[in-house]
Amino acid sequence: MRLKNIRILSVFLILFLLTFCIYTQSVITGEQKDFLWKVQSKTSTVYVLGSIHFLKKDIYPLDKKIENAFDRSNILVVEANINDMNQINVEKLMGGILYPDNDTLENHVSRETYELIKKEMGRFRIPPELINKQKPWILALTLTSLKLIEMGYDPNYGIDMHFLLKAEGKKKISELESLDYQINLFADLSDKEQELFLLYTLKEINLLEQEIDKLVQAWIAGDTKGIEFIMNKDIEEDKNMEAIYEKFLYERNRNMALKIEDFLKTKDTYFVIVGAGHLVGKKGIIEILREKGYPVEQL
Repeated sequence: MRLKNIRILSVFLILFLLTFCIYTQSVITGEQKDFLWKVQSKTSTVYVLGSIHFLKKDIYPLDKKIENAFDRSNILVVEANINDMNQINVEKLMGGILYPDNDTLENHVSRETYELIKKEMGRFRIPPELINKQKPWILALTLTSLKLIEMGYDPNYGIDMHFLLKAEGKKKISELESLDYQINLFADLSDKEQELFLLYTLKEINLLEQEIDKLVQAWIAGDTKGIEFIMNKDIEEDKNMEAIYEKFLYERNRNMALKIEDFLKTKDTYFVIVGAGHLVGKKGIIEILREKGYPVEQL
């Protein structure tokens, strides 16, 4: 796997949460809202934008409210700076992605799962010997990314990438987490958890093709209820997902909210971009900040 292909990992949470059972219905009442919030303290303003990491070129230009909030900010904050490849420990990365020595995928998943992934990846002409060396989590992310690219969605048009390129050389760029941290989240999963993640991806990959446009429209409309519906439905249908959601979503939400709270103690203006799934629901970043007493407004 070429190092440049690590960028597919920017799909992490939003795709993990929104490819299982994508169905949204945009609800627009009164003035249309963006997937953008303004959080304030006595000294600082933090704009928080929900992101989709794979989009089409025709999504641009973005709403002026979003671009204006970026222009008013002096610091851009992303989950992980996917343009800063110098932070990656290649040896450690490969250890998290590939099985060592003579170990293979067949030793870690059921025969049924192995045959399913071999069949699906075969559509993209990925050789069996390469499939067999990769761990289930990276195969799941690779498959989702390849499917999105096949449908015309491109990580180069993702919200994160758009603003990272605009900020380069003009604004300070900071991170809520890091790419290394996000890779470790997946690499540290047990064999059972990795296989579950891969099976969900295999099961629901066709729904992605059918419903991704509805997802994008929900994002454009600022439809938080639609995104929340998707997430809650996954847990209601499979209680095994609760532990994974806690690790991949809720715990990270709490940690990221703490970092945003630190930003609010400064005198700077921040533009924070985080996967849209992190922002909605009672355990989402926005509600956490509200409960802490900060004025929060969806723009």
